[in-house]
Amino acid sequence: MTTVATPTRTPLATRSLKASVADATLPSPHSPTQAVSPLGGQIRDLRAARGMRLAELAKAIGKSIGYVSQIERGRSEVSISTLKLISDALAVQISWFFQGYDPEVPDEHGYVVRTEHRRRLNFPGTGIEEELLSPSLTGEAELILSTFAPGARSGDEQVSRMAEQSGYVIAGLLELDVGTRRFRLRPGDSFRINRGESFTARNPGSETSVSLWVIAPPRY
Repeated sequence: MTTVATPTRTPLATRSLKASVADATLPSPHSPTQAVSPLGGQIRDLRAARGMRLAELAKAIGKSIGYVSQIERGRSEVSISTLKLISDALAVQISWFFQGYDPEVPDEHGYVVRTEHRRRLNFPGTGIEEELLSPSLTGEAELILSTFAPGARSGDEQVSRMAEQSGYVIAGLLELDVGTRRFRLRPGDSFRINRGESFTARNPGSETSVSLWVIAPPRY
């Protein structure tokens, strides 16, 4: 729901990275050791959800457009150091690319996200945490669980997103400023923010606010 993110821990990624050195290459997306959730596809999907062009990502990491294109198509291996540059450019931690699926249950990939495998992002100093409930950032929409600590807000200035955003308040209070309108929502209330409308969100209450957001098309 917010626009800048730094994700939380991911034990799966930690285990993977401890066995590698900084300039080691990760397995090719076509190799038997990484038959699911190819890195290239995840990079492409996250870049698209961020609204970033291929040329912009290439410039941000100091690589050629052709090289980045090959990575996204699974035709080039990715070193840990390059993946770190990519994750920084896309405003996530490197662990993002190792979450979202259970490697031991291949039949669930692309369909199911277990609680312990959610991609979790927090925003230091804001009291906001978001969890991506969708199996990936492909498709027509994404599902996000957003948690606001008491007093937390998405920002001082309203921002807009080129996507329709609908939501449902599960717990606590959620206050939305949409243009000049202000809405205070309670558990059970739902809402929609139209594509391109400017808004902010905050928790005006003394209890944690939890809400479910649907964003279409995906914009993370």
